[in-house]
Amino acid sequence: MAAPDLTVSARATLRRKAERGSHDRALVDAILDEGLLCHVGFADGGSPVVLPTAYARVGDELYLHGAVGNQMLRTLAAGAAACVTVTLLDGIVLARSAKHHSMNYRSVVLFGAARKVTDPEEKRRALLEIVDHMAPGRSGDARPPNEAELTATLVLAFPVDEGSAKVRAGGPVDEAEDLALGVWAGELPLRLTPGAPVADEGVEGPVPGYVAGYERGGGRR
Repeated sequence: MAAPDLTVSARATLRRKAERGSHDRALVDAILDEGLLCHVGFADGGSPVVLPTAYARVGDELYLHGAVGNQMLRTLAAGAAACVTVTLLDGIVLARSAKHHSMNYRSVVLFGAARKVTDPEEKRRALLEIVDHMAPGRSGDARPPNEAELTATLVLAFPVDEGSAKVRAGGPVDEAEDLALGVWAGELPLRLTPGAPVADEGVEGPVPGYVAGYERGGGRR
């Protein structure tokens, strides 16, 4: 059964360019699953802070992790409200006028409060999910976390529940009077492309298939 669409709250209601917005869960999951980095916004002692971190989506939650002394994670574990965003940049939009230059993107904004993961088995699975989110299949080769590493790591689960997605695609939206200008206009598509793998010193043997054939996502949806 498909997961329900995101909860539409006052803070998750799209206002500017609302026609580009969506609460469709399939779209949200696709963006989260393609992304590699999220940004977490929260208030720390009354000051706003936004920090990047790795993540992995498992069902209706995003797993975040870090050292037990990580201030962001400790603040969220204490119940602080947070905003988590993921953005995929698909292209630069070059318009005839400076005003209408833009970017094509797919983004997700989530609101909520995280829960601290205390069960050792869930923590272990979460850390392996984050590894596999970076490179699918990697957890089958890498040594799993040991007890000391689990103890030294704080893992949180953030709900995929309240929020929205927003997508811009296509070319520039110029003013009618600018269409005749002799200025090139259009889109410069962008895509995350891996370079050639570089083995660490002392590593022998073939490059794993999930590294040699690495590809991130399928572009626009």
